[in-house]
Parts: sequence; structure tokens; C-alpha cells
Amino acid sequence: MELKRLRHVVAVADEKNFARAAERVHLSQSALSRSIQAAETELGVQLFDRGTTEVTATPAGNFFIERARKLLFDSRCLQRDIELYRSKQIGDLAIGVGPFPAATLLPMLMPELRQHFAGVNLRVEVNNWEYLAEHLRNEELDFFVADTRDLPPGQDLDINLLARQRGGFFVRAHHPLLSKSRRLPADILQYGLASVRLPQAIRKALAQLLGLPANASLPIALECDDVLTLKRAALESDTILAAINAAVADEIQRGQIVPLVIEGIPTMHSELGIVSLRGRSHSPVAQFVIGRFKELADLHAQQ
Repeated sequence: MELKRLRHVVAVADEKNFARAAERVHLSQSALSRSIQAAETELGVQLFDRGTTEVTATPAGNFFIERARKLLFDSRCLQRDIELYRSKQIGDLAIGVGPFPAATLLPMLMPELRQHFAGVNLRVEVNNWEYLAEHLRNEELDFFVADTRDLPPGQDLDINLLARQRGGFFVRAHHPLLSKSRRLPADILQYGLASVRLPQAIRKALAQLLGLPANASLPIALECDDVLTLKRAALESDTILAAINAAVADEIQRGQIVPLVIEGIPTMHSELGIVSLRGRSHSPVAQFVIGRFKELADLHAQQ
């Protein structure tokens, strides 16, 4: 039965008079009477006793009207929620974020979302691309943001490049290597390298520059997807940190961490991308978050 006819039945029940109910639902009295008769025919029960003074609901009518009220209430709630959803005031969003965007972009984005979209429930998974891709395919995430160079192309995923973020090697202030006039790739092995899970292309390039045997794996002293832990290790030891520039911008500004130029090693970068399931549409709030990630990534790419 159409919601419109439910409204007609409830109006008659409330007003106990066809003339007043017709005025309420903006119909002629005869049109409203035909609508109620059609409802009774469809249900196979009489909904109202038409008395001389007022219209009253039959027992079957009371049974039906109680449920009709609930359906109309749910319909109004649904309509309201859709409007709130479209305006990004309610909803659920689950996103994945790689280590570097979690350290650089996420702290800027989350306060903004909580301030302007307090009714949206957010869940954020911070991990490497492999973990995030698995959970995306399991439909546990709406999308994720991470370095996408090692992500194998697949027909089920859409990958949109956000920005290239420049990176390099960094050490604490007064690190022994800073006093050397020439720093060679072998120095990395002497002091140890701390990094997130590096893309295979960078691992191979560094291994070659270090003069390691063919197919030898790059030795990483500390591999961790928590950038804060990596920075702490570099600040409090002689470990060399491999990171994007934006991840250590504050420490560089404070003079705590210093960029380390190593002879023969080209400029490194991170290829930050948005990854989502192919063919899956995004909610309004997801579209907004993706747009803000793009803007923030562009800002950091200039650093």
C-alpha cells in the first residue's frame, strides 16, 4: 500500500471527520472517501465506522492504524536521514591510511572532520598497503590512501594518484655522519636504516648502491609502520631514517633532525594514491574526504 494512502487513513483516524481530514491532506471529501474505501478493499477489512457525529476506527482499523503510524514515522525518519546523509551530517566511513599519510595528512584532516561533521562515524585503519588492500577487498574499508607503487594492478581496483611526495634520509642533529665531507651508501649499513616497508623498487636500488650481491635483500635495522616510533629512534640514536620530507618537517624546523645527503643516491619519493573498489560509488562524506586528501597531498608535495 502506498504511503499516501496510509496518510489518508491516519488523517481520518486523527480528525474523526472526513471533511476535516480531507482539508488536512489537501483532497476533496469525495476523493478522500474513495481512498479509504480502496484501502479497505485492498486489506479486506473495514477500518472505520461512519457514525452520524464522528468517524471511529474499528478494532481492525486500530490494529492497522497503529502500524501505519510507525511506517509513516519511519518514512519521515528515512527522508530526514537521507537529507542529513546528502549534506554529510550523518553516516559511517571506514578508511585505510598508509604510514606516511597517517603521520602527515591524517592529523590535519581528522580535527576538521570532527568539527564540521560530528554526526559521521569514522573508523581509520593505519597500516601498510598490503594489509589495507586485503581489507578493502573484504569490503571492510571504503577506500585507502597509501604509496601504491607495489600494489599489483587488478581489475577489481581503481588507483588514482594523488601526489608524489619527496623524501630522503635524515639523522639527528650532531650525528657523526654530519661531520664527514663525503657520505657513501655503505654508511647506511654502519649506522642502520629505519623505515616503513619500502617499495621493492627502492629496496632493489638501494641494495645495488650498497654493493650487495644480486638478489640480496636490503638490510633494514628497524622496519615499522608507525612513523612516530621511527622518528623517536632516529632522534635518540644514530639510526638513519628514510622518510618523506613532510613527515619530519617539524623536527627539521626545530633543528632536531637534519637531512642527510648521501653520494650516489638519487632523490626518493612516495607515490601517494587513493585506492578503491572498481565500480563502487562513494558516499558524499567519502567524496569530501577524498577531495581533502588530494588538497592536503598537493600541499605537502610542495615541501
